[in-house]
Formats: sequence, C-alpha cells, structure tokens
Amino acid sequence: MSEPENQPSGDPPSRSAGEPPPLRPALEAVLMVADQPLDGLTLAQAVGHPPPAVDAALHELAAAYTAESRGFDLRYVAGGWRFYTRESLASVVERFVVDGQQARLTQAALETLAVVAYRQPVSRGRVSAIRGVSVDGVMRTLVSRGLVEESGQDPDTGAMLYRTTSYFLERMGLSGLDALPDLAPFLPDSIDIESELDAVDAIAESAAE
Repeated sequence: MSEPENQPSGDPPSRSAGEPPPLRPALEAVLMVADQPLDGLTLAQAVGHPPPAVDAALHELAAAYTAESRGFDLRYVAGGWRFYTRESLASVVERFVVDGQQARLTQAALETLAVVAYRQPVSRGRVSAIRGVSVDGVMRTLVSRGLVEESGQDPDTGAMLYRTTSYFLERMGLSGLDALPDLAPFLPDSIDIESELDAVDAIAESAAE
C-alpha cells in the first residue's frame, strides 16, 4: 500500500540558519509593536534586509494598504514609519475608546487596582509578584482609563512606579487615600496582610537584584 502524501501543515516554510525572514511580514511584525516612528535603517537592522529593499517594501506596503482600503495605513512621519488608524475611520475609533472608558473593569483589573491602591507607589513587578501573574496588559488598561498613573522611578531598581489618580478617588467616592477601607475585616483571622505583603515585597526585591 502506498504511503499517504504529506499534507501541508499551514506553517511557513522553514528557513536555513542565518536566513532573514520574509521582508514584508517581518516589517509588519516590527511596526505593529513600535511606539514611535522607525526610520528605514532601524527597520533594516531589525529585519535583516538591505536598506534599499526595506525602503521599497515600505512604500509598497503603504500603497497596498491604501489600495485595499484597510482600516489602518502606513505613514512616513517625523523621519520614520509607523502604523496609524485611517483618518476616515476616526469616528469609529473614538466611539470605541469612549465606550471602553465606560465599560466595567474585569476582575483582574479590579484586583490589580486594589494592589496599587494599597501599596502605592509600586512597580509593575511588585504588583505581578503579589498577584502571581503578569499585569502588564492590565496596568496599561488602568492607565488608559485614568485610574493609575506613573509616579517616578524606584531609586534602587530604576523600575517605573505607579499610583492611583484623583480620578480614582472621585470614582471611588473617597476624600483621600486615608479613606480607603481597612482590609483586615475581609481576611481570615490567621492572615496578617501587612506581613504577607512585606514578605512578597522582599521576594520581589531579591529577584530584581
């Protein structure tokens, strides 16, 4: 009986060691996470392709997005390339952002907000250590909602510190942080919350060293 033919797996073809990834997908991947415009040389170094080829591919991508009426476009602004929402769809994005501001916070966001409120100023690393999970995405949500803001850097580790905002106090109906309710009545009698949090802080500090 003949052996079945190999079926395509859907994965991209494997590359030999040292071979750069396909140019256009690589550019899109890097630009997707860029928080500022990137010049052609920076992009060429990131994707491992010659600058002239990268420059041509960027112009081709920008033209293709426009021709296909994508919801985003690729613009050359301030000496670099970056993805932007298409101007004609600004009203859609605005409505989404406004609705998002009014949406309820998830349980993860509420727990993270509570840690910041009671341990501020606090770094994302310490919040993650206390919650036992990464809080990067949740912290970005809290910052975008105006509930949490940056509050300088930790003098020892250089990590960014976060605190709650006046908007947080307004939404919680608090006159100040000293009006936050005591956590003790909500915990089992056997738990000393301050000792527990201090222990977690010590672990986080040792891990950062």
